[in-house]
Amino acid sequence: MSPERTSLVETWSSEPEDPRDILAYFPRRLGAALEAVKRLENWEEIRLRAGRPLGIWADDQLHLVSPTGGMVVSREMALIVQRDDLIETISLMTGGSAYALEGEVAQGYLTLPGGHRVGVTGQAVLEDGRVQRLIHPGGMNIRRGRELQGIALPLLAELRCAGRWSNTLIISPPGCGKTTLLRDLVRLVSDGDPERGIPGRRVGLVDERSEVAACHRGEPTFDVGLQTDVLDGCPKGQGMLMLLRSMGPDVLATDELGRQADVLAVREAVNAGVSVIATVHGTRISEVRRRPYVGQLLEEGAFSRAVLLNRRNGPGTLEGVFELC
Repeated sequence: MSPERTSLVETWSSEPEDPRDILAYFPRRLGAALEAVKRLENWEEIRLRAGRPLGIWADDQLHLVSPTGGMVVSREMALIVQRDDLIETISLMTGGSAYALEGEVAQGYLTLPGGHRVGVTGQAVLEDGRVQRLIHPGGMNIRRGRELQGIALPLLAELRCAGRWSNTLIISPPGCGKTTLLRDLVRLVSDGDPERGIPGRRVGLVDERSEVAACHRGEPTFDVGLQTDVLDGCPKGQGMLMLLRSMGPDVLATDELGRQADVLAVREAVNAGVSVIATVHGTRISEVRRRPYVGQLLEEGAFSRAVLLNRRNGPGTLEGVFELC
């Protein structure tokens, strides 16, 4: 299929969420400044770095924030984040129990209710060559979780063949909307679309980083459909096999393929006649083909469709839907 180069950007502005729900996770002085920011409704990322200015990424650019919530261009006028701000922010985000989420933080991230993803940097403590925890936090990146229902609707006709969902790979660089698109696609596959004569199917979703369904104590906080079973916080390769053997899915979905175990699980699902919908980081199909593991799946013809996203017209720009085999 030729690239459509259309945009889903207009749909991205229709979300009903309160953009200020994130403020409860910040210390008072940071929260007060963010509360006064006029562009907060458009925020994509909030950056905290010890000893450096508080920053908001919105409208495709970085904005430095002053103590009163204004947008400034110089470090001297900006609100400087202190290490104690980072420690208190982590405490607020973990409910005062950072130890309970030590496994997540050791991976460099944690997930908030609502699907907001928090990257964390600092000094790593190693045991047997593996990161066990992070101490002395140095920086945080809060990436906004979005639930935008309907953005996958324009793709449905091209992702189905002979009444089945095609094995589909969603490809994009970070921050271009592949997880958000996957979330809505999972919901539509699960619920179906009666107006288009598409029946709902059983979906198994492996949500290793709690970003797609944003589960809280095992229950999704995002709508991922009536017939979707979510395995939260489980490695993708292992999780896909678990769902395949125990839940009888028609479709398996997961985010960010990349390891050898993921490849083996996708192979088993495809050989069992189960459709697979997944995402992968990349800017071009040719680039993904060169990857050591995911490239093997493309070489074998495991995926028949690729959806390519970029930021040409803002996050969620659809470059096209392509046939892979």
